[in-house]
Amino acid sequence: MRMLHYVVGPIATNCYIPVSDDDLGIVIDPGDSGRKIGQELVKNNVRPQAILLTHGHIDHVSGVGDLKDFFAEKGIDISVYIMEDELETLRDPEINLSAYMGQKSEDFSGLVTDTLEADEERTIAGFTFRTIPTPGHTPGGCSYYFPEQKWLFSGDTLFCASAGRTDFKGSSTSQLVHSLNDRLFKLPDDVVVYPGHDRGTTIGFEKAGNPYSGML
Repeated sequence: MRMLHYVVGPIATNCYIPVSDDDLGIVIDPGDSGRKIGQELVKNNVRPQAILLTHGHIDHVSGVGDLKDFFAEKGIDISVYIMEDELETLRDPEINLSAYMGQKSEDFSGLVTDTLEADEERTIAGFTFRTIPTPGHTPGGCSYYFPEQKWLFSGDTLFCASAGRTDFKGSSTSQLVHSLNDRLFKLPDDVVVYPGHDRGTTIGFEKAGNPYSGML
């Protein structure tokens, strides 16, 4: 196994690609530069099997279309997954922030090919993961937990020594606090956290020092 990591877009969004021993990959949050991500995957001999979106903000989804088109030109169709509760974020330009951050207001919901339920478990590209609902930063955001590898892709819910903003339309501080303490901080301490921005961390480190830890 290996992990590819690219920082994309104007606010430095982390795009992660876990890759199996068979060179099958899952692209998590291609927030920009979709064609460049595609070129990097080809260069690294990675065959993408799916795109997972932690939430629907423009800085996490705006590279999806170009990435899908890049591989469609090669005869490869890539499925796109998101929590069903997050579809409204993708549809509403004020919630997905394209009304403020993009050149035009956009509805990204047409990019999605499949939706995920709370705590649903799937196996894609040889990886088994669980979809953990973590609303707060957005109404239907989620984190993806890979229990065998002890990886957590937390999107903008959990950062190193911080957490996601809740001053956007559809955000909720109380939901975010519950998502952190009731869901993510219940995971094992040695789980490695791959956040949507900035550097990585671990659950144990965040339980001990994150300002939101124990706020219930």
